[in-house]
Amino acid sequence: MRNKKPINVLLIEDDKTDCINMKNYINTRDDVKLINIVNSPEKAIESIKTYIPDAIILDIELNNGEGSGLEILKSMKNLNLDFKPVIVITTNISSKTVYTYAHENGVDMIFHKLKEDYSPDLVIRNILLLSEIKTNEKTENNMIEKQSEGEYRERISERINRELDLIGISSHLVGRKYIHDVIMYLLDEKEEKENAFIYLAKKYKKGNSTIGRSIQTAIEHAWRKSSIEDLQKYYTAVVNYNTGVPKPTEFIYYYVDKIKKTI
Repeated sequence: MRNKKPINVLLIEDDKTDCINMKNYINTRDDVKLINIVNSPEKAIESIKTYIPDAIILDIELNNGEGSGLEILKSMKNLNLDFKPVIVITTNISSKTVYTYAHENGVDMIFHKLKEDYSPDLVIRNILLLSEIKTNEKTENNMIEKQSEGEYRERISERINRELDLIGISSHLVGRKYIHDVIMYLLDEKEEKENAFIYLAKKYKKGNSTIGRSIQTAIEHAWRKSSIEDLQKYYTAVVNYNTGVPKPTEFIYYYVDKIKKTI
């Protein structure tokens, strides 16, 4: 019996029949979860940033989505993801040039849709195998060379800043610094935690109420300036977008929980 959490898969495909077949097959398994289906480069990059998938099934020919899977591979280089997802291509194209470009740009495996043995089962089984191989490689690499504390903190800091940028928490507001630092503090499992606001008050020698107001101001600024669509896309906790914004505590712990799942 499988005890690990399901592999989160993003499907980038414009053929409706292929989408239905892949979705129906994945729904029969408990070791794979389909997190979204998109059909264009723009939507694909948005979904990768939002969901941070473990694996991507990518169709090269996105005729109905007005784009190409190769564009997505190129754009992914600029995302600075914390880890590289498994990427498999499904295609009707037989081109050594295309295949070479794909492999040079992060693709792990290519499946030709017109081959007799092609099926959703074949694709998913290989994704699971590749995911296991990458996990084992990561474990072995960690045993050989442990990540330094400084490198770890830098990676987490960059992830926090990226999340705050996505919803428009402005870097010029002092509340953003408080949010960033308290999330870092709460993610550090090496020390026993005290109240988040007490920690910030001690660190910055400010009153709890002053810290809280600064954080609330930063959040309210984002909710005024950012589009509702972006807020709903990147901050998925339940919020009444017509009458209110998240409170500092719920906002902070939302990101602590979200980031903790991927580190």
